[in-house]
Amino acid sequence: MICGGRGAPLHVITTAANVNDITQTLDLVDGIPPVAGRPGRPRRRPGSVLGDKAYDSKAVRRQLRHRRILPVISHKGAPNIKGLGKLRYVVEQTFALLHQFKRLAIRWERRLELHNALVSLGCSRICWRRLKKAGSHPRGRGVPS
Repeated sequence: MICGGRGAPLHVITTAANVNDITQTLDLVDGIPPVAGRPGRPRRRPGSVLGDKAYDSKAVRRQLRHRRILPVISHKGAPNIKGLGKLRYVVEQTFALLHQFKRLAIRWERRLELHNALVSLGCSRICWRRLKKAGSHPRGRGVPS
């Protein structure tokens, strides 16, 4: 899963349990949909990608730089980047929110398309809750401001 800076899931890829996460890094980055923000053309790629030591690879770093994305990834064998844990917490929190849906905490579905549909539904609910919370009235009545 790749998330935005506030934990909104942007793209999810389902793989087998024994596949290394690093093999999906570039596919996740390339799968990010256009995100509107400032006036003008929507952004298609992030400014930087944060990752822990599991994503440390010269090839991945090179490909991210080629896409004009700054890789912020700890090197294997080196001390952790100070403050990276606080930033990585966003992704872990999004996974925890997905695991609140009982069908996603443990994968019971044998068919990949059913599991992917449930993951998409879970991600949609996470985004909906965040949008609803951001647009709620200060008194908590849910009235848009």
